[in-house]
Amino acid sequence: MTSSSLPSVRVFKFWQRSSLSLRLTFIGLVITLFYIAIACLAPLFAQWGWLQDPQNASLRLDNPLSTPPSWEHWFGTDDEGYDVLSRTVFGTQVALQVVVIATLFSLLIGVPLGMLSGYFGGPTDRVLLFVMDTTYTLPGLLLAIAIAYILKGQTLSGLSLIISDPGILNAAIALSVAYIPQYYRVVRNHTVSVKTEVFIEAAQALGASPWRVLTRYLFGNVVQSVPVLFTLNAADAILTLAGLGFLGLGLPQEVPEWGFDLSEALKELPTGIWWTAFFPGMAMTLMVVGLSLLGEGLNEFVNPLLKKGELPDN
Repeated sequence: MTSSSLPSVRVFKFWQRSSLSLRLTFIGLVITLFYIAIACLAPLFAQWGWLQDPQNASLRLDNPLSTPPSWEHWFGTDDEGYDVLSRTVFGTQVALQVVVIATLFSLLIGVPLGMLSGYFGGPTDRVLLFVMDTTYTLPGLLLAIAIAYILKGQTLSGLSLIISDPGILNAAIALSVAYIPQYYRVVRNHTVSVKTEVFIEAAQALGASPWRVLTRYLFGNVVQSVPVLFTLNAADAILTLAGLGFLGLGLPQEVPEWGFDLSEALKELPTGIWWTAFFPGMAMTLMVVGLSLLGEGLNEFVNPLLKKGELPDN
């Protein structure tokens, strides 16, 4: 086997020949997969759990201030005796659960509404368009705060078999309301454009039912941008969730969440305790960067004219 045929050499040559956008997309994909792996294998990476270690109960009593990073606690501990590494790792799991549920809710509601509204039109289309446009004009964080305040104290445990805490569902609903109009607007506009194409009119002339037209001919042509929107919304949802946690409107205190941890860490920064804010903040920032790079890369593949700055011919 020659050196040029080695897999590592071929990968290196492919990397050299690839464009900058492709490289950034690959980096975003690697970061995203890394966080998914961390979330799935959280108990293996966080040996202390996220609660105070029962065998080290003196940590909270004898050391009221945080302990710095050490071989025993790589990211240090906070003033409550929590292991920062464990809370950061389990915070990844919580963030992914909330983001996936929120974006799926938005997709499953916004996409069908957009297709039905754009295809049938009429008064229903005008009413939905008015409601969605009005909702879209509100800042996402402000809308999420309002929904989170309404749901605060409510117990919605319908998905308790697949989520680690019932409060995650409340947070996901608060986030999803802000993203439904985005899916609706994108899908509706594509539906209005595609439904006048010749192949749609031919299917209607041959007697195809509206349901068949929507599912067989329209759906595949109007959802190309949905994966891009899904990825970008996921990145935005992480920041919005952190904002809710920072304001005390997110998940319960006992659940590890980056925004809440950053809020608590601000109290310790003046005393020189940097690690309780640094590690959760870096974890959140890197995850948002990874999802954003992946979303922008997907957008270039879906809309190749954006790369060259060209516009389609009329």
